[in-house]
Amino acid sequence: MLETPTSSTELAVRLNVTTTAANQHLRALRAAGLLISARHGRSVLYRRSDLGDRLVRGM
Repeated sequence: MLETPTSSTELAVRLNVTTTAANQHLRALRAAGLLISARHGRSVLYRRSDLGDRLVRGM
């Protein structure tokens, strides 16, 4: 789901979880190097890193 930049709020809605739960998972994935984040106005957008993309593709 993080192929394109997505906010934690948008991701929470898509997955039907709380924003807090989505943020906890996003922080763990970012700490593992699987995501990158960037501020866009008042939001933080997350997307897969190169490592995350390789993992999804099975490389």
